[in-house]
Amino acid sequence: MLITGTDRDGDALARPVAWERSAGQPPMILMHPEKQGTPALAPGERVLVRLKPMGPGRYEARTLRRVSETPGRILGIFKRGRTENRIVPTDRRSKAEWIVPAGQDAGAEPDEIVLAEPVAQTFHLGLKPARILERLGKLGDARSISLIAIHTHDIPQTFSEAALEEAKKARGVRLGSREDLRGIPLITIDGADARDFDDAVFAEPDPDNAAGFRLIVAIADVAHYVKPGSALDHAARTRGNSVYFPDRVVPMLPEALSNGWCSLRPHEDRGCLFVDMRIDRNGHKTGHLFGRGLMRSAARMTYEDVQTAADAGDEKLAHLYAAFRTLLSARVERGTLDLDLPERKVVLDDEGHVVSVSPRPRLDSHRLIEEFMVLANVAAAEELERLQQPCMYRVHAPPSDEKLEALRGFLSTLGISMPPGNQVHPRDFDRVLQRFAGTPESQMISEVMLRSQSQAAYCPDNIGHFGLALPHYAHFTSPIRRYADLLVHRALIKGLKLGRDGISDEQISEFVEIGDHITETERRAQTAEREAIDRYLTAFMSAHIGGHFAARISGVTRFGLFVTVTETGASGIVPFGSLPDDYWQFDEREQTLTGRRTQKVYRLAQEVDVLLSEANPVTGGMVFHVLESRVERKRDSAAQAGAPGKRSRRR
Repeated sequence: MLITGTDRDGDALARPVAWERSAGQPPMILMHPEKQGTPALAPGERVLVRLKPMGPGRYEARTLRRVSETPGRILGIFKRGRTENRIVPTDRRSKAEWIVPAGQDAGAEPDEIVLAEPVAQTFHLGLKPARILERLGKLGDARSISLIAIHTHDIPQTFSEAALEEAKKARGVRLGSREDLRGIPLITIDGADARDFDDAVFAEPDPDNAAGFRLIVAIADVAHYVKPGSALDHAARTRGNSVYFPDRVVPMLPEALSNGWCSLRPHEDRGCLFVDMRIDRNGHKTGHLFGRGLMRSAARMTYEDVQTAADAGDEKLAHLYAAFRTLLSARVERGTLDLDLPERKVVLDDEGHVVSVSPRPRLDSHRLIEEFMVLANVAAAEELERLQQPCMYRVHAPPSDEKLEALRGFLSTLGISMPPGNQVHPRDFDRVLQRFAGTPESQMISEVMLRSQSQAAYCPDNIGHFGLALPHYAHFTSPIRRYADLLVHRALIKGLKLGRDGISDEQISEFVEIGDHITETERRAQTAEREAIDRYLTAFMSAHIGGHFAARISGVTRFGLFVTVTETGASGIVPFGSLPDDYWQFDEREQTLTGRRTQKVYRLAQEVDVLLSEANPVTGGMVFHVLESRVERKRDSAAQAGAPGKRSRRR
């Protein structure tokens, strides 16, 4: 098996090293946690395993032997001692430290982040030796947290000289046979910190149907610059996607393209692929037309700017918002799964220190762009099917029977039932979310729902998109940062005969392998981004060790609890040993820990007050102790208020 990454809980994921294409999609394999003291499995390692079926296409595996041909890499913090120097791993799952023999430290200084590899020497006390390959900077430096994530997951940072030279030679696009869109007031809407603008939108009443709308979505013409088989293509395919951290972006393409010729800057001519769509009064798409054009963005606007202007009644945005509301009604009718989980926004100062952590607002302007992009993505998939061209679909399978059963068990404790597995529809999930909207349980139910879902993937075989309730879906709208979108652009160019830079026969023959690869790079990026946020949060919280926080129980296991702080979203473990002295019984179905003697119950989504006892920015791990639940505190306060001598003065 080949280790490909980790899941949301930090457990390693794997796939077979060799897998016949005719056998369909490779199974999902969840690696059983390694023994304590054993270095964690790293992406790229090969292992011999024993498999245990968990359901259709899913297995749990235990490592029998590591068979990697090359030694694994170690990322950690260098610690200098009196008699020996050591490396403390940055991976919280790895409990074993490494000893650095004399002459193998590469001049590293104490508390530097280092990249090392094992060496074939024997030491006393079972300590494993390693030699330092690279020094990455001091722990606590502005760049250290994202660097740890980048090197942990082997995310490429540098481009080859050939790729940089190709990007340097890029020039603007001439009109030629392209359609001239420069008279249409297309605008880009992105985050305030965005530097690359790859999509622009326009809406107006449909001239042929006054109750409907005409929508145009124009996307940067990356395929014009990144030719199949070129050095730029190799770099983009290897990366698979851009990776975003609070202090930097690791781009899929060199900045000369990603922030330059492929960015739809305002008032500058740019090449684009566009789709001109019509929708009726109910938000249903009645037609579309793809083309290759030359556009000029009329304005670069932020989500906040657009929302403020729209709320003030700006007539320039009236048609965009009217079309958005029409598309939204179609989405509701379709019955999609809308998990509105708050994203955490980490704000850094100039030195890279965390200034604040807060939920990232989700405005109607965000949803507007989402709906326009979804419609364009659907049109791209449908057009490639019409043209009988290969399509790299964005697929999302329904939840597995095992995950559905676990979800039913949890929802049953709330008095909610779900249809049988073969009858479940996204609207069934959405009804539950709507029922609890605005309640204290809302966010936790959304998180449990998220864990029950399959992960989306890229695949040339279409199985539809369960979450969006769409039978045809592909990614077309972000070719600057996703290789999948570039493949869709190339397929459209070839099918519509829009140029000689369409998809190549060689790439078509490798579609299955490419789909697997870019699915893995996407999950690698998601894991790296999540781990970096966790470390930034831990660094922020480390100044508050000993502090009390309002929190909610976000996980219940046999070995303890997981809690999430309400204010910042920081999460950590409550070790089993820190709970009150009792015999604790774990109920997996109801997600509870119950004390046999005290009858105290800890349950998923329960509000608790916690004390932060440990915060390690190196690993991103935090340890909390539960003080009391909010229910207990309210009950005790009520009891005290009614006790003799504790009467309220108002009585």
